[in-house]
Amino acid sequence: MVDPLRIVFLGTPLFAIPTLRALLASRHQVCGVVTQPDRPRGRGQQVSDSPVKALAVERGLSLLQPGRLRNTAVAATLR
Repeated sequence: MVDPLRIVFLGTPLFAIPTLRALLASRHQVCGVVTQPDRPRGRGQQVSDSPVKALAVERGLSLLQPGRLRNTAVAATLR
């Protein structure tokens, strides 16, 4: 049997939630989540958490919200 994987999940919208939930329920270890920075949403343009961020916070996962993925600091953090 193969050892469990250590996974960093990248996602932001609501449709990414089922995939993240499935990974959390699997034998693999979700080490962290990378999602887009908080932005104004909805009619009132209130700044709110993305669905993936809300789940990550609820589950106590490490969270990273970089402005750009190509930033060298992001790569260093992921390593």
